[in-house]
Amino acid sequence: MARLPQQQQSINERYGPHPAFSTGVRLATGIEPDRVVKTHCCFCGQQCGIELKVKDDVVIGFEPREDFAFNRGMLCPKGVKRYLQGAHPDRLLTALARDESAPGGFRPMSYEEAVRRTASEINRIQSEHGRDAFAILSGASLTTEKAYLMGKFARVCLRTSNIDYNGRLCMVSAAAGNKKAFGIDRAANPWSDILDAEVVWISGANVAECAPITTNYVWQARERGARIIVVDPRITPIARTCDLFLPIKPGRDIALFNGILNLMIEHDWLDRDFIDNHTVGFEALAESVREWTPRRTAEVTGIAERAIRQAAEWWGRAKTSFLMHARGIEHHSHGVQNVLGAINIVLASGRIGRPGCGYATITGQGNGQGGREHGQKCDQLPGARDISNPEHRAYIADVWGVDADDIPGPGVDAYEIFRRIDRGEVRGLLSICFNPKVSLPDNNFVARMLDKLEFYVAIDFFLNETAQHADLVLPGSLHEEDEGVVTQIEGRVIKINKAVDPPGEARQDWRIIQDLAHALGRPQGFTFSDPGEIFEELRLASKGGVADYSGITYEKIERQGGVFWPCTDENHPGTPRLFEPGSWNPVARGAGPFYFPDGRARFNIAPYTPPTEDVDDEYPLMLTTGRVVSQFLSGTQTRRIGPLVEQYPEPRIELHPQLAEKLGIRDGDWATAETRRGAITLRAHVVKTIRPDTIFIPYHWPGRQSANQLTIAAQDPISKIPEYKVCAARLSVRKAGASTEQTETNGTNGRI
Repeated sequence: MARLPQQQQSINERYGPHPAFSTGVRLATGIEPDRVVKTHCCFCGQQCGIELKVKDDVVIGFEPREDFAFNRGMLCPKGVKRYLQGAHPDRLLTALARDESAPGGFRPMSYEEAVRRTASEINRIQSEHGRDAFAILSGASLTTEKAYLMGKFARVCLRTSNIDYNGRLCMVSAAAGNKKAFGIDRAANPWSDILDAEVVWISGANVAECAPITTNYVWQARERGARIIVVDPRITPIARTCDLFLPIKPGRDIALFNGILNLMIEHDWLDRDFIDNHTVGFEALAESVREWTPRRTAEVTGIAERAIRQAAEWWGRAKTSFLMHARGIEHHSHGVQNVLGAINIVLASGRIGRPGCGYATITGQGNGQGGREHGQKCDQLPGARDISNPEHRAYIADVWGVDADDIPGPGVDAYEIFRRIDRGEVRGLLSICFNPKVSLPDNNFVARMLDKLEFYVAIDFFLNETAQHADLVLPGSLHEEDEGVVTQIEGRVIKINKAVDPPGEARQDWRIIQDLAHALGRPQGFTFSDPGEIFEELRLASKGGVADYSGITYEKIERQGGVFWPCTDENHPGTPRLFEPGSWNPVARGAGPFYFPDGRARFNIAPYTPPTEDVDDEYPLMLTTGRVVSQFLSGTQTRRIGPLVEQYPEPRIELHPQLAEKLGIRDGDWATAETRRGAITLRAHVVKTIRPDTIFIPYHWPGRQSANQLTIAAQDPISKIPEYKVCAARLSVRKAGASTEQTETNGTNGRI
């Protein structure tokens, strides 16, 4: 579609070319907005406060919000530029139907016709192949109201068990580990507790690039005397200012945590009273870690023994401490075990549930927390209820006005849905806010499965790489075009406020879902007039569950600047810090602060297992993947924002100078990384901030630049999270004259 969207034309005519796609050009100065809307950033789980400036129903600028307690006016590069995406010429303004004869492979279609055809195809596939033949893949950047509605749509309207979400690629190992240890899945502390910690331990979290405002909390703690320990295969920006850096081999985190615990036990750096009165299982765990001597821990992790001893002493002897981790320890085939190892050293110290003492998992996606609590996860019902529990099913069935037996049982994870497509068990798919062709491992397989579907419909605001395989595309809404709640990194429920209307024939996502339910002839339960009505039902559905939002209202959120769940009634202030002595929860009912019937936390034995695919003579390097500061997830939004693209225009292969010298690779040379699944040729980035046995590639780009062509589809047996953070690889310099799109495969000269 060559012509500019209507919204883009209005900006050009009034204010000149928009900097989102005209690099070097800025909007005219001195334009006064009609109004300023207080809301939040659309990207990571920090959900920083932001004000959007609106003129003539177009977002023309931004201001940081000084009044939001988390970021207090600070923003990262993505937050500063996020407002530019709305006027991009790629913005979808109409529904699209696949038409190979049309430019770009699609032709415009009326919204109403697209909804009718989608409903017809869903009915056809389910009548011919069964209800589970149609699947839904949803997103963790949706508001909680939309996430709730997606789960209800799948289970009430379609009655399919096959629903999962892209949080499967993000937080599920942390969620599983938290539930096993604490009985609840939520960051245990507000970030203000970081400031009073004597030791801050950061494992597998590139905080400065992935959660930049969190860096300020760490630096404030350091200014107040805290020691900072960072564990990572790369010297990330936060590691450059830490007190102790532990350069771990990818995939060996549980060995480190077991070794630290063994030293804590040896030196009696333990809180025996806490262990005896508030936990279960310590003696068995202590026996299991006896083999993890400092020497063995050093051999397995690649960290010097003296550094391991230093880390254990600082952690063990501290009076207050805060441990946080992210995908670096979770994206593994044993990610849950890594998380449990981290929790074990927190519980052994007894430093949790009081000021300055905490534990947190850093949420990656905008609503990674709220998005998994209320029903779009394959095994969960609203309120973080277990879909296999008869009592939980009965309660939700009553809220929804259906028979409990009509609610499908647990489904499968997002990657397994693609395996079911391969086996012919899933024939149709609806996706929203998900770009699996870029974000799933071994993504050439994913692309083949998308083409194997009988019918695929995507809901999005840009035609992302996955949607390009769709039969129909329905134009959805940007963050600022709707309202609702999200739950940010600390467990604080906040309010997203609508700033502008969707352009053209685009619709708010919840309206699209309801329109589909009506077109299917199943409108019961899908007659909400606005997100507020959806939230009122969600409050009821969550009541009495672990993730209890029943005491939260839109008004209360605005009045308090956010409400920490659980919040059990409208007089309840919320729960900023979990597990405080004497705190009440619906599971323990006064027996103790943790969410088990006896109120005690669980130590869990976490045995070490190596990565699924370790190095060998043929593939002697470890490949790990991650983010850069100016890009976000699969890049659907950030790759369309000019200043962010300028900051990091293309992915590079990061390698150590020792490795570069061995292979004859100079900084900026073309080099090819290869695994057993594929190859990628990119510019080399030679840095001293990575292990010499490891290479790093950011994953935000599609096609021949996609790192996930290389990653392995191995999954954690509990969380089903993929092992993005380590697989065996080799590297070669591209020979003169060779195509940058091909890998040199003949001979071994210049390859490792």
